Amino acid sequence: MDLIADHISHRFGDLAVLDDVSFTVGAGEVVAIVGPSGCGKSTLLSVLGGLLQPDAGAALLRGAPPGGSLNPLTFVFQDFALLPWCTVAANVEFPLLHAGLSAAERGRIVDDALRRTGLSDFRAAFPKQLSGGMRQRVGIARALAVRPAILLMDEPLSALDSQTRELLMEDFIGLLADGAIGAAYVTHNLEEAVRLADRIVVLSRRPGRVREVVPIAMTRAERGAVEARGQLLALQNDLWALIREQAIDAEREVQHA
Repeated sequence: MDLIADHISHRFGDLAVLDDVSFTVGAGEVVAIVGPSGCGKSTLLSVLGGLLQPDAGAALLRGAPPGGSLNPLTFVFQDFALLPWCTVAANVEFPLLHAGLSAAERGRIVDDALRRTGLSDFRAAFPKQLSGGMRQRVGIARALAVRPAILLMDEPLSALDSQTRELLMEDFIGLLADGAIGAAYVTHNLEEAVRLADRIVVLSRRPGRVREVVPIAMTRAERGAVEARGQLLALQNDLWALIREQAIDAEREVQHA
């Protein structure tokens, strides 16, 4: 299943946030969305996920979802969005409760999602007992439980320390390896973008427009090699060169707002 941003524009009152944004997230593809602060990245993700109706254009789905999919588009948020009174297993099961599944079917799906995210031994724990990285794994497991075609990821690693972020990037690479799930991945972190994405959509300063779409020729497996570090750093520098001047202007705008 493909997710299509089709000439999306949006305003909040007099403030133009997005202007004529178009690109496609293909089946099994990871597309990172980067740009200066305030350029509309999270707004765009809300439009793509149906949380926000754009003023012009549309978010479209093309093709059939994967077999057994309960929700073709699923969010993974920055702030984990867990239910604090529920155990890990209950948090993962929550989106399945009204899907018409038997308790046994829900149990099998939860078990599989916990196994894939390394949480099987923590199923009875509560969110407050977990580290930030483990809480984000619960959010990812919950997203996987509905068998999505495409994950909509809004700065999923930004609240984590550098070591935990590195470990979760490795987890993402493993989860995405079979090409069964695609992702639209909003991030400020250019290292994450070049490590995880097949293509990177670079937005301009607000109102966000597509300045460039940067393909990453290496596979994610190849990017993990030591000899690839120089190429990845060069890609990061190229992206920063595209964004830097507008990022400075956006920062000054925020400071004087």
